[in-house]
Amino acid sequence: MKICEYFRSIQGEGLMIGVPTYFIRTAGCNLRCEWCDTTYAQEGGIDAAIDEIMEMVDDTENVCITGGEPLLQKDLPELLDRLLDKNKKVVIETNGSMDISWIPKDERVLVSLDIKCPSSGMSEKNRLSNLEHMGKKDQLKFIIGDRIDLAYAIRFLRENPVDTNVIFSPVGGMDLLPIAEEVVQRKLNVRVLPQLHKIIWGDKRSV
Repeated sequence: MKICEYFRSIQGEGLMIGVPTYFIRTAGCNLRCEWCDTTYAQEGGIDAAIDEIMEMVDDTENVCITGGEPLLQKDLPELLDRLLDKNKKVVIETNGSMDISWIPKDERVLVSLDIKCPSSGMSEKNRLSNLEHMGKKDQLKFIIGDRIDLAYAIRFLRENPVDTNVIFSPVGGMDLLPIAEEVVQRKLNVRVLPQLHKIIWGDKRSV
């Protein structure tokens, strides 16, 4: 498995925000979002065996597998099985362009699926068939860069009703006011969340 970095931190995004977590960031991504804040993970990485990864997370209850795009890794199903065998709680963060149907419907696995908005330059890569595999415990995440993105996200949800958690977060993770005001005004059933790690540590790379 190609790994960009490992680190222990708190979860900065989504439903698990604030929870101490061990992060496994895989290397390699099939998308090139305009505002990507982890461009260093798009290529490269080091080879790591599943046994090595399991040793790293041995004393950790919560694990987040992120990227890059972790679903590019052919060893991911084996890693996920091993983590569940150890009764870990796992968040899998994916960019929404790859099939998620194989991911186990297990209460300990939370799928965080991106829907790419126009400012990313990647909105045509959204795989709509993934929506039918999202459970009530999972999260659909929209990164909002401008009012065009916000209108896109609102229209997307109207045209594609989902029975899962929906999160709106600003590009850069912190300018919540415009999104929050729109959500309140339109009475949208979504969460408006920051990127907590950026509020605490700024753009510092967590290694």
